[in-house]
Amino acid sequence: MNRREFLMTSVAAGAMVLAAPSAFAEDKLTILGSVPNLGFPFFVHMLNEIKAEAQAQGVNLTESDGQNSATKQTADIEAALVQKVNAIVISPLDVNALAPAIEEAVKAGVPVVTIDRRVDGVQGILAHVGADNVKGGEAEASAMVAAFPNGAKLFHLQGQPGAGPAIDRNKGVHNVLDPLKDKYQIIFEQTANFARAEALSVTEAGLAANGKPDAIICANDDMALGALEACAARNFTDVKIYGFDALPEALVAVRDGKLAGTVEQFPGQQSRTAVQIAVAYAKNKTEPKEKLMLLTPIVIGKDNLDKAERLSETK
Repeated sequence: MNRREFLMTSVAAGAMVLAAPSAFAEDKLTILGSVPNLGFPFFVHMLNEIKAEAQAQGVNLTESDGQNSATKQTADIEAALVQKVNAIVISPLDVNALAPAIEEAVKAGVPVVTIDRRVDGVQGILAHVGADNVKGGEAEASAMVAAFPNGAKLFHLQGQPGAGPAIDRNKGVHNVLDPLKDKYQIIFEQTANFARAEALSVTEAGLAANGKPDAIICANDDMALGALEACAARNFTDVKIYGFDALPEALVAVRDGKLAGTVEQFPGQQSRTAVQIAVAYAKNKTEPKEKLMLLTPIVIGKDNLDKAERLSETK
């Protein structure tokens, strides 16, 4: 499949706000759309796309913000099951912590489609729609290698431990760099939990202890923008910084030459496809053609900004 084709109990009641209060009073299907944390622009975009596709499909949507808490996201799933939603579309915070709740949904006969982030060890999930984050990490590292053919010293800011994308992107980066470690030395490597403020402080610590690197590879754009701020404070304007997610703010920074690149993984396309699969099954028991659908991420630089999904949102 190419990219164009792809292209309540009282306790639980406090855990989740219903997007459509009359959802269960109408003769319409209702799905749960759950993301890990609306404090991140990436997940705001993803939930907005879920909402838009639910509307296009003529189904009601119950929205869930996991608030960066596996306990909260689990409670939201349990509340949705009590209210007998017809399907669940979810980006799980943690590959392991969300497994019991998702397994409970599967056993209850509720179709589950995961997006962006997977869960481990659960049989019977209808489908997973995401990006191949290992290939994304490989592309990000390869872009850096191409920019420094004679070798480089670099920092590597990793994502949130336990999150599927963080695990896979880290693997991809190391797949490329480990065989080349004599030329490309990771002199500082630490998680910044996908957070901009934390990346700022982590990068400041790395710079203080190790001096200026040639490049910084980051597992998302928020961390790349935090690293950019730390470097700018020291007037290290020639450090090449790479992000991941192609957020509008990052695309502007790429356009302006402040970031060297960002990896596009097409989250809107992921979200809409996941809703389509969930609704088709909930309505007609239509099985997806593929249980695992992975888009291949690409690195966005100045020369191919037109390929970014959210370019129209840049100012």
